[in-house]
Amino acid sequence: MSTIPKSMRAAVIRQPGGPDVLKVEEIPVPTPASGEVLIKIMAAGMNRSEMFTRQGHSPGVHFPRVLGIEATGLVALCPGGEFAPGSTVITCMGGLGRSHDGGYAEYTVVKCENVVRIGDKVDGDGDLDWTTLAAMPEMVQTAWGSLVLGMRVKRGEKVLIRGGTTSVGLAAIALAKSMGCHVTSTSRSPSSSSLILSAGADDFLQDTGDLSSSHSGEFHKVLELVGITTLKDSLRCCGPPAEDAKGSGSGSEYGILCMTGIAGGKWSMDHFEPMSDIPQGVALTRYSGGIQEFKRVPWDELVQQVKDGRLKIQVGKTWKLEEIAEAHRVMEEGGAGGKMVIVM
Repeated sequence: MSTIPKSMRAAVIRQPGGPDVLKVEEIPVPTPASGEVLIKIMAAGMNRSEMFTRQGHSPGVHFPRVLGIEATGLVALCPGGEFAPGSTVITCMGGLGRSHDGGYAEYTVVKCENVVRIGDKVDGDGDLDWTTLAAMPEMVQTAWGSLVLGMRVKRGEKVLIRGGTTSVGLAAIALAKSMGCHVTSTSRSPSSSSLILSAGADDFLQDTGDLSSSHSGEFHKVLELVGITTLKDSLRCCGPPAEDAKGSGSGSEYGILCMTGIAGGKWSMDHFEPMSDIPQGVALTRYSGGIQEFKRVPWDELVQQVKDGRLKIQVGKTWKLEEIAEAHRVMEEGGAGGKMVIVM
């Protein structure tokens, strides 16, 4: 590794507001303590939770702050020796970009327990590029955790992913298909069908808000990424597999709906009656993920699948750090067509 500089570029937010409150400044490079690691960030994925924080919807976050709940790069310094300098690593959550400065910078310090080492073959012939790897940490752990830990998907099951054009939705489509599921996904816009089908979905449905009128109980598992605004309708789309289906693929005795996203923008539900709104034989759960879930993801296996072309990671737009305000404007408007990534 090269000599560590004393200062770095970072996108600093000093008070909540519109995209223009994000300002690139020169600030000191943080110093890691024992049990921590200094990461030279090569690229960092962007997330809507960062937009919410910037807008002032994260009361636990104090300013000034460098946002960014994930980062990908090289170990610059690790006082305790847990990681060798130059190792390729990924990190996300664990207070990153919230309780301490995050990925919108050239360097960040995180606890070693919240870091995963990835094979060092990045940006070489036949290897993974930094942009693709940076798109994975938060997006893939959320999609994998929802499918495996939340929904417990099994080969042969019919899976509905509602909100398929979100970055997590596109990753979930690819992962569910690689797990042997029959995947249906949705978008409000018919023009999004090509994006969803190219991600690996078997079928596309235009989301009118009333899918259950024609797809009642059709799906063994449902991943809800739109959120409260479609939750009741999604529950009605979910149902336990028929007896003959259990023996030919699905190992579940009940349907499962996992609520993971709130793309619809509504945080609480009005007039929810569990006895009538949750169908018999259907379980309602949620997935949010944390450090332990992040560490449970089979990263080496999934990274190899991406390298081999067996798992598609949909990268939307890439940005330079100096373009961070414009990147947040695009995030608010939607339609990036995949995961947004900052390249340092």
